[in-house]
Amino acid sequence: MPRPSRLLRNRPTGLVLVAAASVALLSGCVGGTPEPTATAAAPTTAPASPTAAPAPTETAEPPIPFEISCDALVTAEQLYAFNPNFGVDPGHEPTAAAVVALVEEDAGTACGYLNQTSGEVIEVAVATPTEQAGETRRNDAALTSKPVPTYGTPPDVEGYFVQAGGSGEAQVFHGPYWIVVDSPALFEPGDAQQLVASVLGNLPAA
Repeated sequence: MPRPSRLLRNRPTGLVLVAAASVALLSGCVGGTPEPTATAAAPTTAPASPTAAPAPTETAEPPIPFEISCDALVTAEQLYAFNPNFGVDPGHEPTAAAVVALVEEDAGTACGYLNQTSGEVIEVAVATPTEQAGETRRNDAALTSKPVPTYGTPPDVEGYFVQAGGSGEAQVFHGPYWIVVDSPALFEPGDAQQLVASVLGNLPAA
């Protein structure tokens, strides 16, 4: 008697579908190449702007040196008329502040006249400062001294006098000239007036 054939059992299709889906999923994860990401461009450095050249500085105008002999600044006759005891001091060195400034800053000439009896010295100095420096000297004299109209007629001649620290000082401005007369022998403006007139008369025409 023939043996009955076995019924073929159907394999479950669900398992086949799950396996196929898993393979597809794995091949999607492994085989895919990631899209390249954009690389940020390197920042460019702006060219350095040229450095501006420094502005030229103005150079102060140098003073014109003024030279005169002490015998010509105040002559022997004029000095004798002022006071017979005074004579030129050959070893004189400027000591008054205005006289020192006149010599060192404005290239002027300073002379000393010595009283042979008392030992007092009268300093007489003259310079031709630059226009700017001369204006500064005038302003300083006007602020620190009293005007003296008897030294000359303004504005042709501007005169000032101050007595301080045991010394009298006359300052006179005439044309390009700055004149200083300083001494402990000067107590009031009139004491320097004769010397101022002598110096003004001995200077070259302004």
